[in-house]
Amino acid sequence: MSRKKGQTYTAEQKTKIVLELLKEEETIAQIATKYKITAQSISKWKKQFLENASLAFEPAKAVQEFKNEIKTKDEEIEELQKQLGKSVVEKEWLAKKLESSVSYKERKTLIENGLKLTKSTQCKLLGISRATHYYKPVPISKTNLKIMHTIDEVATDNSEYGYRFIHQQLLEDGYSIGKDRVLKYMQFMGIQAIYPTKKKLTSTGNPEHKIYEYLLKEYWTRTGRTKQTYVPTPNEVWSGDITYIRTNGGFMYLAAVIDWHTKAILAYKISNSMDATLATDVLKEALSKYPKPKIFNTDQGSQYTSYEHTQVLKEHDIQISMNGRGRSIDNIVIERFFRTLKYGNIYISDYQSIKELKEGVKAYIHKYNFKRFHSAIGYQKPMNLYLEYVKSVG
Repeated sequence: MSRKKGQTYTAEQKTKIVLELLKEEETIAQIATKYKITAQSISKWKKQFLENASLAFEPAKAVQEFKNEIKTKDEEIEELQKQLGKSVVEKEWLAKKLESSVSYKERKTLIENGLKLTKSTQCKLLGISRATHYYKPVPISKTNLKIMHTIDEVATDNSEYGYRFIHQQLLEDGYSIGKDRVLKYMQFMGIQAIYPTKKKLTSTGNPEHKIYEYLLKEYWTRTGRTKQTYVPTPNEVWSGDITYIRTNGGFMYLAAVIDWHTKAILAYKISNSMDATLATDVLKEALSKYPKPKIFNTDQGSQYTSYEHTQVLKEHDIQISMNGRGRSIDNIVIERFFRTLKYGNIYISDYQSIKELKEGVKAYIHKYNFKRFHSAIGYQKPMNLYLEYVKSVG
């Protein structure tokens, strides 16, 4: 499918693209390149598709909503008609100002361009950003992908590094790149430094979503000058997070839920989209398999502050806890698991396809849960310890 300038997509075409995305056999970047459209547009269509999927089983509800929408539009039209007279007066006033302040030569140029309105004005009236209007999709080059992979490696190896330190490391490694571009890539990848004190937040939140208090301070213990978080029993605290996962042909995202005491991975999912649906699906899977925890802790990313995710926690009467602003260290247990996964599997595997990635990560997490000793729990195996607890409380 070749997108021409100004082309719009039919509902059938959008549905086809979204269904292809939901198969999760390709990265969102690959699909965007194939159809010559922005990844942001595809993500928006996916959100609309999932929000309205239930209407397929409730046609009467859809009809009523349509009638209500028509009624609302009729009221809007009536209000617009009242304002039409006012608009005409303003137009005449503006025309006189334009004639007096713009030279004849400039006005002639506008006429020769054959435009009654500038593109900027047209975009504004239509609610379209100029950036979107002039956007020409460009596939992620191998060089840019290599830079993103390197950023991931540097951030994983130096969890305290912010974008300035990572930028400096990239320069030392021979890359020609600016600090702003490094920050942009880190935000896109969902990477932020793990700071012991408050710093600028680089993950993306939503200002309209409620931010909940961090509830794990009661579990803090001090060893010398070092603070650690110790959760005394399994199923007391779970936490969730999302991390960037690289493949030879692009990148995906991994969301996981971990039990703080046993370090067991209770559920996970690999997706080509880093959105609320990914975070919520993993949470629902964990709750369907195991007894609910007392507290669920996350960062302040929009995936976790969304109504969709917080509502699941409220329905199960689970206390919601969120990291302090810019404090990934507050969720250190799952951050350490991601580091272990990347060094123990991702970086050494060079996965060539999404299928290989999913199979490889599945095998590694099974090994991590059931076969790998963990020093933080007295050299026991995470899932074995967790299941023993669940069985004991029956």
